[in-house]
Amino acid sequence: MGLVKLRLTIAATLAVLIGLSTLFFSVLLTLLGGFSTYSMLAMVVGFNLLQWLIAPYLIGLMYRVKELPESSNPKLHAYVRRIAESTRIKMPKLMISSLSIPNAFAYGSPLSGNRVAVTQGLLDTLEEEEVEAVLGHELGHLKHRDVQVMMFASVLPSIFYYIGYSFMWSSMLGGNRRNNNSGAVILIAIGSMVIYFVLSLVVMGLSRLREYYADTHAVKHVNDGARKLSEALAKISTFSQRSRMPAKSIHVAGFKTLLFSDPDTSHRDATEIGISRYRTSDQMLVEQVASRRFTTADRILELFSTHPHTAKRIKTLRDLDAKIQ
Repeated sequence: MGLVKLRLTIAATLAVLIGLSTLFFSVLLTLLGGFSTYSMLAMVVGFNLLQWLIAPYLIGLMYRVKELPESSNPKLHAYVRRIAESTRIKMPKLMISSLSIPNAFAYGSPLSGNRVAVTQGLLDTLEEEEVEAVLGHELGHLKHRDVQVMMFASVLPSIFYYIGYSFMWSSMLGGNRRNNNSGAVILIAIGSMVIYFVLSLVVMGLSRLREYYADTHAVKHVNDGARKLSEALAKISTFSQRSRMPAKSIHVAGFKTLLFSDPDTSHRDATEIGISRYRTSDQMLVEQVASRRFTTADRILELFSTHPHTAKRIKTLRDLDAKIQ
C-alpha cells in the first residue's frame, strides 16, 4: 500500500467512523429525546478525557516504567534525538519498562508530555539497529498524533456501549413499573450493543492502518529502516511463539493499541514456521515469517486485532522500501 493510498484510507476510515456514529446517535436521539442521552454523552466524553490525561501515570504503574537516564544508555538517547530532529518534533522522554517481553510504546498527555518506552525484553532480544527502527516506528505515532486520534476514535463506540449497558440495567431493574416501555428499552439496549460492536471493528481497522503509517515513518527516517524493522517484527513474533506468555500476566489488555506488537496475536503469526530464532540468520527468519500462509481464519481473526498480521507488515515494508528507493 503506497503512502498516499494509506493516508486516503485512514481519512476514509475516520470519515466512516464519524459518519456512522453521527447517524446512529441521531437515530437514538430521535427515539429517546435529547436530555438523558446528552447527559450520558457528556459523562462518557468527560471520563475518556480524564482517562487520557492520567493514562501516562496508569501506564507507568501497569508496565513498571521509569525514566531512562541518558548516562545509562547514551546510544538509545542518540537514536531518539536524531529521529526526533529528522521528524521535526520535540524529543520525547525516553522510558524503560522492566517487562521481559520485547515491545515498545509511545504515549503521553498534556499533563505528562510525550514519552517513548522500550521494555527490557526488547533490548535483550533485538540488536541495536533493530531497536533504532522500532523507535522510528514509535516516534511516527507521536508525529502522526496517534494517541489523540485513537482516543477520539475510541470514545465513539464507548458512547454506545454505555447507552446499551445502562438501558439493559434499566430494563432489568424497571420490572413491572415499565411494562409498556420494556420492549422498546430492550430493543434500544440490544441495538446500541450491536452499534458498539460495529464501531469497535472500525476502530480496530483504524488502529491497524495507523500501525502501517508508523511503519512508513521508520522506513523514511531510519537508514535501511525496512530491513531493520522487518527483522524486529520477525524476532518479536518468534519470541512470542516460543514463550506463549499470557497477556493477562503482563497487563496489556487495556492498552495494547499502544504497543509495537500485540502479544495476544503475534505468537499466532509465527506458527507453522517450525524454526528456532537461534538456528537461522536474521534474513532467513524474516523470509520464513513473511512466507507464512495467510489463511481465511487469519483474515477473520485480523478483523478483531489492533495490529496487522506480522507477515503482512513485513510485505508492506518491502513494498514501501522499493517505492522510496
